[in-house]
Amino acid sequence: MTSIRSIALSCLVVLGLFAACRDDHPDDTPDASVPDASVEMCPTEGTTQCGDSCVNTETDLAHCGGCGQACTASEDCQSGACVAVCRIGSEQFAAGAVNPANACEQCVPATSANTWTPLADGATCGSGQICSANACSPKCLIDGTFYDEGTPNPANACEVCTPATSTTTWSPRASIPLLVGGTDIVAQGWTTYTQAPNTLTYGEDYVRLATSTNSGGRASGQLLIARANTVDGTQPFKLRVTMQVESVNTHNQLDSGAAILGSFTPSVGNQTDRSQMIYLDSAKLGWADDSQSSAFAVTDGAYHVYELAVDAAKVATVSVDGVTKLTRNNFTTNGIIAIGDQTNDANVDGAVRIKSVEKLCQ
Repeated sequence: MTSIRSIALSCLVVLGLFAACRDDHPDDTPDASVPDASVEMCPTEGTTQCGDSCVNTETDLAHCGGCGQACTASEDCQSGACVAVCRIGSEQFAAGAVNPANACEQCVPATSANTWTPLADGATCGSGQICSANACSPKCLIDGTFYDEGTPNPANACEVCTPATSTTTWSPRASIPLLVGGTDIVAQGWTTYTQAPNTLTYGEDYVRLATSTNSGGRASGQLLIARANTVDGTQPFKLRVTMQVESVNTHNQLDSGAAILGSFTPSVGNQTDRSQMIYLDSAKLGWADDSQSSAFAVTDGAYHVYELAVDAAKVATVSVDGVTKLTRNNFTTNGIIAIGDQTNDANVDGAVRIKSVEKLCQ
């Protein structure tokens, strides 16, 4: 009896202890509103506790992308990743950034993180410009050689360096300039053949040739400018002369005070040269052997474009401002051309302004 009573009391004691435990800890689930004392919280949103500091791992150099992940001295932390940069002077530049003071230098961290790195010769540094000796300029680099803008191809004068079109290949040109008005004609390859009285002067964009006859003189002035090796007599060619005839006396056969010669034998031209010479009178032009002429207001105070074209069949055509005026068969040339007063006949004089002479590319 005593044993049964003891067992019952023991059970009551155990149940009591169990109930007491439940009363002391009614819910074992932790309260999320209560901070875990073992973890420190950073007060600023977007920062992370790394050691004793709260850092932004998106930009922190010592903790880039995570605690303890440090960037090198030549890197910057961007969006949580270490990125190579240049620190030049007091400024930072992204890889590939161009030096604001020199377009032929850029930031190349792998080469130097604290100085600008020169671009290779020939690198593009702007529209129609390339780098040469660490300077940006309008040039062409063709087959390993640099050429200045406007330099003709040594192998083909109808091609030229035109950086605005291409910096790596030759560009076609419409014509080859033989004379540019306003600049020294001797430096451009022209020779003068003269007899007094005459004057050769320069304007802003022209060269002026003028001759006269002394009062009572039996001869007049002569002033002819000629350029050798201008055309190839075995090939078709086109010459274009932009010129104003200020004044001119009427020509004599084979002589003219204002003339264009597609062939010339110094110093006055031979019979063939002078026969196929183009004379310019005040109101007409023609072949100097008087085989053909055409009316035209030559001395109207304006510049006109005179063109002499010779085709493969040796047929010559003369046009003025694009309008055909003269033709001739069997035209021949020794490659020398000439312009100006061809004669020293008394009172056969002229005054002309030459703006340009070109050989057209075909």
